[in-house]
Amino acid sequence: MNTLESAGPEDLSRLSIIPLLYYAFVMASWVSRRLALVVSVLALALLTIVARAAAPASATESSPSPAASTVIQLRIDGEIEPILAEYLINGIQQANRDHAALILITINTPGGLDTSMRSIIQAILTSPVPVVLYVSPTGSRAASAGFFILLSADVAAMAPGTDTGAASPIMEMFGEPVKIDDTLNRKILNEATAYLRSYVSKRGRNTELAATAVTDAKAFSEKEALDGKLIDLVASSPEDLLAKLDGRTITRFDGSTVALSLTRASLVPVEMTGREKLLSRIVEPNLVFILLIVGVLGLYTEFTHPGMFAPGVVGAIAILLALFGLHMLPVNLSGLLLIGLALALFVLEAKFPTHGVLGLGGVVSMVLGALLLVRSPLTGMGVSVGTAFAVALPFAVIVVILMRAVLRSRSWKQAAGKEELLGEEGEVIEPIPGAAATGLVRVHGELWRAASQSGESIPKGARARVKRVDGLTVQVEAVSPRAAVS
Repeated sequence: MNTLESAGPEDLSRLSIIPLLYYAFVMASWVSRRLALVVSVLALALLTIVARAAAPASATESSPSPAASTVIQLRIDGEIEPILAEYLINGIQQANRDHAALILITINTPGGLDTSMRSIIQAILTSPVPVVLYVSPTGSRAASAGFFILLSADVAAMAPGTDTGAASPIMEMFGEPVKIDDTLNRKILNEATAYLRSYVSKRGRNTELAATAVTDAKAFSEKEALDGKLIDLVASSPEDLLAKLDGRTITRFDGSTVALSLTRASLVPVEMTGREKLLSRIVEPNLVFILLIVGVLGLYTEFTHPGMFAPGVVGAIAILLALFGLHMLPVNLSGLLLIGLALALFVLEAKFPTHGVLGLGGVVSMVLGALLLVRSPLTGMGVSVGTAFAVALPFAVIVVILMRAVLRSRSWKQAAGKEELLGEEGEVIEPIPGAAATGLVRVHGELWRAASQSGESIPKGARARVKRVDGLTVQVEAVSPRAAVS
């Protein structure tokens, strides 16, 4: 007999557990093998990552890091002004934070503001990373303030066909140089040459020849500057310059020496940010003057014609931008006062019949104020004569027309409300006995309770003129009394 057939229910239940235990054992073994495989793969990947991370660390000890072979390239292209100075200073600071190998500044400028020039030079002299100034491309110049900046660099270089120098401080008015007192002139020249010598001598350059660019306004070609030991190199391109600098030992401003290693250096240009580009436009003297006048005109229009809103909003924005530009630029207070005087003269011209005398004086005052607005002893940077006239003449016309419209509107009689009754004549319908009693008068087809302003009685049928309105009662005076109507 088959054993299975003779087994009871309890035996069958025990026998059914055996396959389940077997399958469970098999599954556990399969899972454990897969788990072991996964753990092994993860361990191998971890070891690979650690090995790769360790390799650069060991290599760093024997070779420079990528940041150390980076050359940051900045640009001076145009007049030296506060936003350009901010861009250069930020670029130099960023290069120092990134531990760059070198800072290369290409320069092409006619000069600029003394305060901005000194800020740039200070950043160059105190930079831990060496700074190279390169007059480039061909046809460029580093004149006036640019000459001061060029000679402050650890390495000064020029491209063929460039020039530098002509750094004499000058005083200008209306865009033309003016003669100043000899004592003041000597004072300016002596201070400028002393400032130049203070760092040129530590750079090992020819201080006597450099001083002639200030005292005698001398300029130098790239060959003359190299032969005179004002610059260190002449290079045809930035790549050629880096190749000539590779392996060169330079002396820093503090007297220490640094050997440049630029074999595999990468040139990284750094441009102005969007903010710096916008602000560099705002600080241009012509635009500052235009923004100032637009702002004044917008606010003036809003005050004389309240409720228009748009002129007030535009004027407020323009005024704030102009104030920012005036804050950044060396502003002459006399220029601002002349512009304020011009505005007052335009208003007076609209109020009094001067036949254009005050208006013409206002135009002259505004043009002079514009030309004197920005002081710039090193260059002719300021509001141009064309811009001054192009803004002053339309502004004068607009202000005079607006002011006359306002004054004329104030003389208009109100065309609505009770005030329109003032000065109107009407017929007395019911006699007005005197000041203590009232009668009736018809004005504009309406019946009004009327009282005599002078206290005299006014008969029926007489003409009366309204002098005042008190609520629903008008105060009148007789105009041409008629005979009483029975």
